[in-house]
Parts: sequence; structure tokens; C-alpha cells
Amino acid sequence: MATVDPSVTSAQTLQLAKTAKRDYLVAIEQRYQDLWRQQAVFEQNPPSPEDLAAANLDASSDPDNVREAYPKWFGTMAYPYMNGSLHLGHAFTLTKVEFAAGWERMQGKRALFPLGFHCTGMPIKSAADKIARELEMFGPEFKLPEETDEDLANGTAAVSLNSQPSGNADPTKIVAKKGKQAGKATGLKYQFQIMQLGGVPTSEIHKFADASYWLKYYPPICREDCESFGARVDWRRSMITTDANPYYDSFVQWQMRKLKMLQRIKFGERYTIYSAKDGQPCMDHDRSSGEGVGPQDYTGIKIEVTQWSPAAAEALKSFESELAGKKVFMVAATLRPETMYGQSNCFVGPSITYGLFASNKSDEVFLITRRAANNMAFQGLSPERGVATQLGQIKGDVLVGTKVKAPLSVYEEVYVLPMETVLATKGTGVVTSVPSDSPDDYMTCQDLRKKAEYYKIDPSWASLDAVPIIRTPTYGDLTAPELCKRMKIQSPKDAKLLAEAKEAAYKEGFYQGVMLIGKYAGEKVEKAKPLVRKDLIDASLAFVYNEPEGLVMSRSGDECVVALCDQWYIDYGESTWRAVAERCLGGMNTFAKETRNAFEGVLAWLNQWACARSYGLGTKLPWDPQYLVESLSDSTIYMSYYTIAHQLHSSIDGAKVGPAGVRAEDLNDAVWDYILCRGEKPETSVPIETLDKLRAEFEYFYPLDVRVSGKDLIPNHLTMWIYNHVAIFPERFWPKGVRANGHLLLNGEKMSKSTGNSLTMREAVGKFGADATRIALADAGDAIEDANFEEATANAAVLRLHTLAEWCVEMTKDTTLRTGPKDSLFDRVFENELNALIEVTKEQYDAAYYKNALKWGFYELQSLRDWYREVVAEKGMHKDLVMRFIEVQALLITPVAPHFADFVWMEILENKTTVQNALYPKVSAPVDKTLSATLEYIRGLTSSIHSAEGQQLKKQKKGKQNLAFDPKKPKKLSIFVAAAYPAWQQKYVDLVGEHYDSATNTIDDKALLPKVSKMGEVKKAMAFVQIIKQKLQTRGNVSAEDILSRKQLFSEGEVLSSILGFLEKSVGAKEVEVVVVHETEDGGVKGVKGAEEVEVPVQALSAVPQEPSFVFVNVEA
Repeated sequence: MATVDPSVTSAQTLQLAKTAKRDYLVAIEQRYQDLWRQQAVFEQNPPSPEDLAAANLDASSDPDNVREAYPKWFGTMAYPYMNGSLHLGHAFTLTKVEFAAGWERMQGKRALFPLGFHCTGMPIKSAADKIARELEMFGPEFKLPEETDEDLANGTAAVSLNSQPSGNADPTKIVAKKGKQAGKATGLKYQFQIMQLGGVPTSEIHKFADASYWLKYYPPICREDCESFGARVDWRRSMITTDANPYYDSFVQWQMRKLKMLQRIKFGERYTIYSAKDGQPCMDHDRSSGEGVGPQDYTGIKIEVTQWSPAAAEALKSFESELAGKKVFMVAATLRPETMYGQSNCFVGPSITYGLFASNKSDEVFLITRRAANNMAFQGLSPERGVATQLGQIKGDVLVGTKVKAPLSVYEEVYVLPMETVLATKGTGVVTSVPSDSPDDYMTCQDLRKKAEYYKIDPSWASLDAVPIIRTPTYGDLTAPELCKRMKIQSPKDAKLLAEAKEAAYKEGFYQGVMLIGKYAGEKVEKAKPLVRKDLIDASLAFVYNEPEGLVMSRSGDECVVALCDQWYIDYGESTWRAVAERCLGGMNTFAKETRNAFEGVLAWLNQWACARSYGLGTKLPWDPQYLVESLSDSTIYMSYYTIAHQLHSSIDGAKVGPAGVRAEDLNDAVWDYILCRGEKPETSVPIETLDKLRAEFEYFYPLDVRVSGKDLIPNHLTMWIYNHVAIFPERFWPKGVRANGHLLLNGEKMSKSTGNSLTMREAVGKFGADATRIALADAGDAIEDANFEEATANAAVLRLHTLAEWCVEMTKDTTLRTGPKDSLFDRVFENELNALIEVTKEQYDAAYYKNALKWGFYELQSLRDWYREVVAEKGMHKDLVMRFIEVQALLITPVAPHFADFVWMEILENKTTVQNALYPKVSAPVDKTLSATLEYIRGLTSSIHSAEGQQLKKQKKGKQNLAFDPKKPKKLSIFVAAAYPAWQQKYVDLVGEHYDSATNTIDDKALLPKVSKMGEVKKAMAFVQIIKQKLQTRGNVSAEDILSRKQLFSEGEVLSSILGFLEKSVGAKEVEVVVVHETEDGGVKGVKGAEEVEVPVQALSAVPQEPSFVFVNVEA
């Protein structure tokens, strides 16, 4: 059978016809990547002894003083997992650190961005084991047997590149830490095919049966991809995780021992997501789906069967011997044990097949779904752990009419009734009915009463009324009936409304409700709930039952359960620890309110986390080496390891001892404490001078300034990162910032290998080059919401960069550029706007808004250049300003497109050192708002004139008659300038000013508008007031004072005189005239052109200062 073609994963992406311009840019990129590598540009070190001495400091100086003299910045991203190549989503996350590193360098800081390689956990080991099995099945060439016609007809062929994933899998779902799994959404059956799809040669695949080979194969590819992307990474500090690197292994062992010493790691029995197939807990990084899903804690209510329905009795005859002498309990899983007093019946799904399963008590049998039984088997609720012993089975429809005894119910016996919405995939498939407080139950009971014949039930079975059990202030004694009435819910099929009603009923009942019945009558529900649950369990009428909150699939393909396990766990959520973590979060920059809210939510629920497993790769748990530290527990503080990694080892696996000359076995806990936690001087063979140097480097770069990752890691890794830092490090080393980004769409669609809408980082750079890819990633977005990489944007960036490069080269050779004084209006406006764009672009970079920085510092900057070139076409551009533009453009785009910037900086501007060491440009003069207003005036007027002319052309093309003028014939443009504001307007300006709040930039309309109405002139006054309001609320850099004073920032006459020639050429007019419009004493207007008074058309009346009107008229040729 043919091997899998990797190109199918990107078959539906943009195909480029011509690549010459891209190839030109790629050649530039490769030149500068070589230069950066040769000059070790991105390797950052702390200040040397000479540096310290120059600042009157020494090795004993406080790190804060050292950083004040030599500022630093330290940023990281979640290190990528080494089971495949990096995809475009990785590149998107990487840019958030990488652009920041470039920006911080331009602020004069030593910007450190290291990147390691994560290898801990199950995925690599699991995939290696699959390759080993497939080697046995197919041999080293992985030749599959030919598929038969029957295979193809049944859809069981080994591989189909066009097939879709089976089951409920979402073929488009990409999650940051798992997106590299090529087989996740490709329809491929075997691991070797997934490797082929990832571009691994078939002749190499047999080597991957050894898990250690993955650790050698993928890290160099990751580095190569990042370097071809232009990433500013200090590769000296890279490492692989697991015990394959003895230095990192020692570091993780120290971390775990320290947490245990601090009583943050504990041992005990707890409920956890568990893979029976793997025989161990299945944590987030072990899952192919269901990240973030935890155990859901239910109360299992034991509803004893007292009399089978005739149909059920008949169906169970074949199991009589298995059930003889045993009580059968239908087990309902409930979140509201306090409502059991109100049970009026029990629901089953008529189409669900139930099993009768042996329980942990020899005389009791549970009637539940197989799924629920599988969970209970791992929670001590079956005769043998992990084994669900089924004694018989029965369909739900035949159970209808069975009589049962519901614990605590005011009704001695109730009946089993059908409910179409019962799910076999949630709970036990048995639902206890409390129509007083459950809107779903109430509506179903009402429907059964009305349609007893349709449902084939005895009307008496559904005749029991809802019982008042909880009183709430909003809905009274019968919450569910009242809610359904208020929300006008008509049917049990009104799913959306019922979901809203259910949430409202639960919140109101739990937080505001008071018990009306039972042992705890008069108590608040939130107090009574756990007491009722305890009483039920103590009386053997219920038990604790847990199951996953949603579907969880392990990477080995196993549907996970919840198991009650003895295990080592990290005690996240412990109240004092949580309070410290919340304090740390409070002092951090989260870059978005949504990110902070997400962290606060996770801190409120994240609790005990299993930190050990028995299968996979990793570091052995120091005190219990039968276990490995799981992958989310060995990756919480490794950012601190980066600060000294290059001193410890010179190879990523630690095989080569680093410059410090420290052996891994020398790194005992006391040494780690001394270096990273300001611990006491340790007993060690390592010279104290060496340890001091390591400590100084750590303390110079720590704390971490920003940590970047996908938003899907907030519920686990990122929150654990905060917890571990506050537990292990002194407060001065707590992290300062965290940024979460959304997932990355490709061309507006979710990335999917099966549909061909997918790009790896390598494919994107190969297709568009590094800088064009980076520009498209910057343009994709900065918010926590999902972003979008548009290939059209990347392709357009190729053309724009190439065109700009050619223009810059051309300008340096242009001998016609103007020299001498640069004092014309357009020169001054252009230089002023350059300064304005330098400032606004800086604001965007400071805020880490890279899309906006690109807008102002790249697109708008070039638009300004185009405008300048056009308006001075007759006199020519000034050489100094052209060269200033080229310099500013190179610097403003440096963080995003560094290769292009360096090309311009070194080859065109002939600077001797790389732009990577250049500082951000300073403005040549403070921004002059008068010149800014002049530019806005000229651009606005020009745009309006062109728009009016364009509208006439459109009307002409549509054949409309009686046009104001024929734009294709000779024409004259008359511009009408108001000499002053109309006198009647001033009182309304004053009135708006009285009701304007400068602090909030708002106007009190409730107070303002009635006063305007009382002053007469309502129609024109209201229109004018709206104009003033709009100017205030969209004023940008213009002060409110200038707007309300209606100060004229420049002379319109002088400006228009300067651009008459430009306008004539721009609109193709034979003549352009400027007419000044004056208001006469009698309320009329007159026009003045030069010294001559002229008549003006009606259009002149709409002119106001700095907002001229204009009109075209045709003239003789």
C-alpha cells in the first residue's frame, strides 16, 4: 500500500503561482539568520564584573540595583511537546513572546527568551509502543495487507485520506498542547501512518519504537523551524525534560521534595480521572479529548424495587437465579440530595438498555447503565475492583410501571415512568423526580398526565402531586411550577428555556432556600444539603458516586472513568495556599480582563491534583520511585531552570558538562535552595564562587516578566505555575505577567488535517517566508478570543515587503530628490506625522497590541509616505525626509519583521551593526497638533472631493439624467471656506460645554436636550448639537477645550493655497478656486474671491471653519 502523503494536510490552503518575490525575501532572511547566529545576537548574559564596576556595583550588589543600571526582560512560552513538528498555532503563541522580546531589546533591555523541549508524560511512550507493535505486525517497511472489497464496503480499510473521524470526535478541534497529533483528525488507523503524515521518512519510522529516539529526533527540528522563523531565542539554555537529562531530573526531584516538605504534596484516597487500559490516573496531558474535565461528585440514591411491572417481571425470568435473595436498587445520581423529600416518581430512558450489576454488598444489586457500573467498579462499589459484574439486562421501556421505594419521600411508594431526555452518557440513566424543585421533572410529569394514553401508562402512576419542600423568596414553596409559569414553558421539549429555569431554580434554592420538611426544617438549604447527604449515606440509603463531568478519552484510546485511588497528589485549593496564589495574581499583568477572570474562576475550583503516574516518561518520584512525576507537575517552575541551564550543561540532554563545571550528582537539595531560594550555604564540592555566580544569574533574570500560552492551559498548567511559584520562591521572585492567547483559525476556519486546512510552522515559512508569516500572525489578533491567520494577508505582505525594499533601494540612488531647507508646509506636515506615528506605535508595542502596532507602524506609515509623494510630486520629495522615513520604517517594523528591518538597516542605510541592537527612534520634535490637524484637513478634503467625483461617475454609468456635472468633461472645482462660525451656534456650544464631563468624555443628555428644545430653532439646533457631541466623543488627540473654544488651529486659506496645484492635478480640474464665505448683518452670506465679491451657490451655506464645502461645474475646454 502507498505511504501517506504529508501534503494532504495542507491541500486546501492557498497555492502560490509565482514565488520570485518571496524567494528574494527568503534569501535576505537566510543572510540575516546566519549573521545573528554567527554573532550570537540573541544570547543574553547578566552584567559582567566590568559592567558592574562601571556602574559602581559589584557581585554582592542587590539584584534590584543591578537591574536598575542594566534593565532586563525575561519571557517564556509553554515549551512545546516533542511528538511532532510545530504547527502554526505554536508559531502564533511564540510571536507573543518573540515580538515582546524584540520590543524590549529596543528599550535597551537585556531581553531573554529561552525555549526548551517537553518530553514528559504518556504521548511519546504510548506512540513508541504502538510503533513497536506495528513493527511486529507489518515489518520495518510497514507494508499493509491489501484491502479487500469487503473492507472498503464496510469502511474498515486501514487508511482513507478522505475519511472523517469516527464517533463524536470534532475533526476541526485544535488545542494548543495537542495540535501536533497528526492522527487526531485524519482518519488514519496506525501510528506509522501518522508519522508519515508528519513527514517522517518510512525508512526512519522503525527507530521510533524506542521512546528515547523521539527525544533526539524532534528537538533539532523544533529549533530549526524556530530559527527559520527568525525567533530571538537563546538556544544555549534549552533542555529536554525527563530523567534523560540528569540536571533537569535533579531539578524536578528538588522541586517535588520541597513541595512535600512544605506539606503541599500529600498521599491519600481520592477520586480522579482514570484510564483502566493504562492502569493509572489520566491527567490533562494524557488525554486526546476532555482536557479540563474533572470528577463530578454525585449522591447515589438507592431506590429499592418493591414490585416489578408485569413486563419487567417477564423479562427478568431468565435471571431469576442470579437475582434470588437479593434486593434490587435503581440507583439515581443526584446533585440535590436535600430535595429527596419531594420524590413523586422515578424516571428511566425508554430506549436505554440497563444492566443489573452485583454491588459491593452480596445481597444488593444495582440497576444502572454499563457506563455507570464501569465507574462504580473503580470506586469500591463492586465485588472486585475494576470489574463490573453484570447479572442481567433489561430495556427501559419494560421498567415503566415498576413500583419503587424512594428514600425520604413523603410518598411511601412511587412508580417508574418514562422520560425521553434521560441520557445513558450522564449519571446512571436513572433519574429521581422532584417536580416541586426541578423544572424538567415538573414539565415531564405534566406531559405524562395529559398524555397518559400516548405514553401507554396508567394515569394513576403520574397522579402524585408536587410536594412543597423548599421555600424561596422569589418563587415561593413550589419553585419549579412557578418558574415554568413565569417563563411560559409549554413542553418538556423546550430545552433551552428548561436549562435556564433549571439554573435559576438551583441558585435560588441553594442560596436563598429554606427547608420546609424533614429533620432540618427551618434550616437554610446550603446548610441542610450536606447534612441530608450524610444522613442518607449513614443509613445505607445512598453512597458517594463520581463520574467524569464529560467524555474523557486517553491517548491510548480508552474512555476514562473516575476511580478512587490511593495516590500522591498536590493539594491545590488548600485555603491558605489559594489565598497567596490569589495575591500573586492580583499583582500580575494579565493583558486582558478576560484572562484575569478566567484565572480567578480556576483558582476557585482547582483542587487536589494527582502528581504521579506509573507509565510514560519522566522523573521518578524521589520518595516512591515506582511512580513518575506527571507532565503538568514537572513543568511549573522550569522557567527558573532556564536562567542557569547553559552554565550546567552544554547539550540539551545534559551529556556535556557546562561552563560552570558542575556535575548533576553535585546538585543536592541544599545547592538548589542556595541558588534559587536564597538558602543557606550548602555542604558541597562545588566552589562557593561557582554557586554565587549561578545565584547571581538567576536573581538577575528572575522574576519572570511574562509567561505566554494558549488559553486552554489556564485551567491547569498556568494556574499550577502560580501555585508552585508562591510555594517555592520568595515573593520577590513571583511572576509579574501572564498572557493567554486564543486558538488560531486558518483562513477563517478551524485547522484540520483531514480537510486539508492545516499548516505547520515550517510549511508557512516555506510558503511565504518568515517576515510575511510573522506579519500575518501579528495581524491575526491579540485578544484571548480565537485569532485568524489569513494566507491572503501573508501573500500580500510578500508583495508589500518586496515593493518597499525596491523603493528603498531606488531612493538611495535617486539623485533628483530635493535638498536644502525642508520648510514647505508638506515637508513640515510629513515630518510631524512621522513623529506622531512613532509615538502611537510605541504606545501599541508597550501595550503588546501587535496588530495595532503593525497598523500604525507599517501600513499607516506607508500610507503617509504615499501621500507625501503625491502632494509634492511637482517639487519632489526631500532627501532628508525620505531617508528619515526609511530609517523609521526599519525601526518600527523590527519587532515583527526583523529580517526585512535588518536588510534596510544594514544594506540600505549602511549601519555597521544589526538592527537587533538598535534603540527605538526618538521623535525629531514634539508632535505639533496644528500640523496634525492640517494633515487631517487636507486628507479629509481630498477624500471628500474624490468621493463626490466618484459618485457622479457611478450615476453616469447607471444612465441617470440631470447630473450636477459631467466628470468626464472639463471642470472647475470651487471650494467654499467659512470666514467665521455662524453667530447663532455659540450659545449651543456653550450649553454643550456646561454639560460635558471631561473626566469621562461624556455629555449629560438628560439635562442638555430639554434646554436645547426650549431655546427655539429646534431642528437646526439639535443637528448642530449632535455634530459637537460627535466631535467631542471622537476627538482623538484633539483637546476638548479646542473643540469647545472652536479654536482654528491653522489658516485654511494658506493651506488651500498650498494645495491648489495638487488638487488640480489630483482631480483633473482645469481650475480650482477658493471662495471665502462671510455672514452678512441681515443673516445672509456673501462670497469673496481675492478682493472680488462673488455670488455663491447654496452648497456654500454648509461650510463652517475647517470644514469647507465644494462644488464642481463644467467649463469650456
